[in-house]
Amino acid sequence: MKKGLKLFSILAVAILMMSILAACGGGGSESASNGDSGNKKTKELKLGFNQPENHPQYKAMEEFSEKFYEETDGAYRIKIYPNELLGAQREVLELVQSGTVSMSITPGSLLENINKDFVVFNLPYVFDSVDHQQAVLNDPEVTGELFSSLEDQGLTVLGGFHGGVRNVYNSEKPVNTPEDLAGMKIRVMESDTNIQMMEYMGGVGTPMGQGEVYTAIQSGVIEGGENNELIYNNLKHVEIAPYYTYTQHLMVPDYLMINADVLKGMSEEHQKLLREGIVSAFDREFELFAEFVAEAKASAEEQGAKFNEVDIKVFQDAVAPLLEEKLENDFQKGLYEKVRELAQ
Repeated sequence: MKKGLKLFSILAVAILMMSILAACGGGGSESASNGDSGNKKTKELKLGFNQPENHPQYKAMEEFSEKFYEETDGAYRIKIYPNELLGAQREVLELVQSGTVSMSITPGSLLENINKDFVVFNLPYVFDSVDHQQAVLNDPEVTGELFSSLEDQGLTVLGGFHGGVRNVYNSEKPVNTPEDLAGMKIRVMESDTNIQMMEYMGGVGTPMGQGEVYTAIQSGVIEGGENNELIYNNLKHVEIAPYYTYTQHLMVPDYLMINADVLKGMSEEHQKLLREGIVSAFDREFELFAEFVAEAKASAEEQGAKFNEVDIKVFQDAVAPLLEEKLENDFQKGLYEKVRELAQ
């Protein structure tokens, strides 16, 4: 009897260790396919995401994952891990770089820290409208060289999502001019460009993680933040910062990243299916974002948010010197000109 129990214990421990190893596997793992061919294996591509399941980027990628699974005959499935389950955005990007995680949705501010040329798409008022941004991100003649520039660092940019139109909100008063922001500490994304931008706009740019913002405003550490209506409402910032001003200062793309070796490891056919098919996900996300923003704004207004329109020209003029400072080389200046040409 003791011998049997000992053998059972050893087997149980072995099974447990195998389960742990499977859970901690790399960015691409294999699992049995649900397709007709029982002997096929599906490679799971883990995608790290910092937003919840009701975000338009999640919805678009969820739809694309099913489509990609079918088109590759069950060879690949993209599994999305929302709510920072795999870590914060910077951490996940590093995991994609190392190949531990296959894919991520990453804000442009982080890519700027790897290649400064990404600053062009992160500048205030570089895009005139959502349609203008979509035209730029969908044009490989504009984005091709930039998106492939990180491959020697283990990363490939598959394309860009709309990340919303960012506006300023605060706990104190309506904002109409840069003077109204004087002295206000406004949370910005973690990049020098965004800190400088807020200073030109009249406020004090204060970088911090998104998860810290609610408590920071509530306790008076900062007076506000800057983001789109969707994040403003979903993260309940409306509860502690009811004054939302349409400065429309930024439309920073969120990029769909993939580990370069994972991409190269796919057959040419599967790479083509991924690159061509993902465009539909980007377009779908642009559509969904508009719908979600309208719902978020209505919800925020019900909770007491006060939205106000302003003459954005005063803010455009205020940040104009930043463009001259940040466009440092010929590539950046040429890319900026291409972007502006598509606005006309």
